[in-house]
Amino acid sequence: MQKYSAFHRTELLIGEGALRRLAESRVILFGTGGVGSWCAEALIRSGVGHLTIVDNDAICVTNINRQLQATAKNVGQLKVEALKKRLLEIHPDTDIQALQKVYTQSTRDEFNLSSYDYVIDAIDSLSHKVDLIASAMELGVTLFSAMGAACKLDATSVRVDSIWKTHGCKLAKFVRRRLRHYGATGDCLCVYSKDLFSPPESAEPAAEEGDAWSETQAQVNGSMVHMTGVFGFNLAGLVVQDVVHKTST
Repeated sequence: MQKYSAFHRTELLIGEGALRRLAESRVILFGTGGVGSWCAEALIRSGVGHLTIVDNDAICVTNINRQLQATAKNVGQLKVEALKKRLLEIHPDTDIQALQKVYTQSTRDEFNLSSYDYVIDAIDSLSHKVDLIASAMELGVTLFSAMGAACKLDATSVRVDSIWKTHGCKLAKFVRRRLRHYGATGDCLCVYSKDLFSPPESAEPAAEEGDAWSETQAQVNGSMVHMTGVFGFNLAGLVVQDVVHKTST
C-alpha cells in the first residue's frame, strides 16, 4: 500500500497491517442519506480503499439538516455524485464507484454482493432493507445494518447488537418479523437506538416520496444530524473493528 500521510494517526492506532487491509477492502454501501453519507465519509477517512455507494435520490432542501453532502448550493444534484466528489477531495486515490440505482428484489443480482468484503445497509425502505439483509445472510456476506435513526433524540441510547437481540426499536422488530417470514437463519450486527422520544403533537408528519422507512413511503419522520451521524459512524466503526480483529488473528 502506498504511504499516505493523512492516515499517519490511524496507523499509530491500528498498525500498518490493519491499515493496509483497510486499503484493500471492498465495501458497498446502500443508501447515502442521513446515516449512509456519514458512514461513507468515516470509511474514507479511515483508509478504506474501495467503496461503492448506491442511491437513486437527488438532494432535497430538507436533506440539509442531516445529510453530509447536502448544501444550499447543490440541491437537485444526485446524492451519490455529490458525495463522491467530496470523498475524492478527502482521499483522491480511493476507488469510489457511484451507482444511481435502487436495491430491490429484482435488481439484487446486479450488485454481486459476494464480491465485497463488507455490505452496509442504510436503506430506508423496509421491504428493500429486509431483502438485502436476507440475501447477505444467505450468501454468508458480512453485513452491518442501520435500524431507525428517525424520531430519536438521545445519542447516548445508540447500541450495536445482533438483529435478533435488539429492543426498543420498532423498525428492528418489523425487520425480524420479515426475516422470519423469509426463513432467514443467519445473523448480522445492527446499529439501533432504544430511545423512546415522542415528537410534539404539533409536528405532523408530511408526505415526501423516498424519505421514510415505512414500506409505503407514506410519511416522513423527524430526524437530526447528531443521531444519523452517530449511526453512520458506528457502521463505519464496525468495519474498522472487524478489519483490526482479522488482522490480529
